[in-house]
Amino acid sequence: MKRYKDLKTEQLAGALEEQLKGQLAQKEAQAAGAPSAEAAATGLSDEELFAFAGFDASEAERGGYSNYSYWRATLRVFFKNRIAVFFLIVMVLTLLFTFIQPLLPNQRDPLTIHYNETGRTLSNLAPGQEGFIFGTNNIGQDIWARIWSGTRTSLFIGFTVACVEAVLGILMGVLWGYVRKLDFFFTELYNVCDNIPQTLLLILISYILNPGVDTIIFALCLTGWLSMARFIRNQIIIIRDRDYNLASRCLGTPTLRIVFKNLLPYLVSVITMRMALSIPSAIGNEVFVTYIGIGLPLDTPSLGNLIEAGRELMTIPFLRYQLYFPVAVLALITISFYVIGNAFADAADPKNHVK
Repeated sequence: MKRYKDLKTEQLAGALEEQLKGQLAQKEAQAAGAPSAEAAATGLSDEELFAFAGFDASEAERGGYSNYSYWRATLRVFFKNRIAVFFLIVMVLTLLFTFIQPLLPNQRDPLTIHYNETGRTLSNLAPGQEGFIFGTNNIGQDIWARIWSGTRTSLFIGFTVACVEAVLGILMGVLWGYVRKLDFFFTELYNVCDNIPQTLLLILISYILNPGVDTIIFALCLTGWLSMARFIRNQIIIIRDRDYNLASRCLGTPTLRIVFKNLLPYLVSVITMRMALSIPSAIGNEVFVTYIGIGLPLDTPSLGNLIEAGRELMTIPFLRYQLYFPVAVLALITISFYVIGNAFADAADPKNHVK
């Protein structure tokens, strides 16, 4: 064992000796005027090789350039999801047709009651009879026209409520989570408002105010922002005290700039998902309020009115189509927004942006 250690020591000493001899020979060659190994490899002299390089701003920017774009990467990941793209196409076509349907030829007014030549009401016609694509209801109104008119009304309510909830929810959530002095106030406000059942609030407002689209929107927006605000508040608390935010505060960065540059961009994916889900939720609430009889008046077509009218005919087998058609449109809108919202939220997550 001792002989083996002596042999390894001799080998190491020999290698070190050869390395020192090589370095000494290189220094003697440089002193004699011979070029160094680096100079010989590049074809430059030692003076050119080790001279100070000048600063070029364009070269510095080119060296740090990256063609990464957040939104381009988000869209690239989103369009790889074929199911989401399919529902996006379906949703876009549905929205377009909803608004161009009244402009098409041979379209009937959704509120007009139709009669035959003898003056009899064309009530409860089956789909396809007398040129009515979806048939007529019990008073002779065109169900096809009423469905698309009701879809426009319900989508307007859904988008309006979603936008109001997003603006109020994000604003209140950021203040609630970032400004520590306001935490107690918003916490108590949330506890008070959250303990009031939304259904009871909708019923009371519908009884107090005149039924209409404005009343439904006001009732849904009154407490609808609470869930969004609480969600944003929890997310802000998670990232509020991270190193880059602490550094920004130490450097004197204004609070608004920290919020819009450091905090909200990090939450794009979750905010998008919440907004996409709030649209069908608002439509569902409108359908529920109308279903219990305190929603929109009958002269304002909506999916809620159509489903309520069809529900009363469920016991009559040959009239069930008056329920199936509006339910199918509502299901299509709800499923499309759900799939698109979840897919876009996943695509907006920078962790999924692989070049």
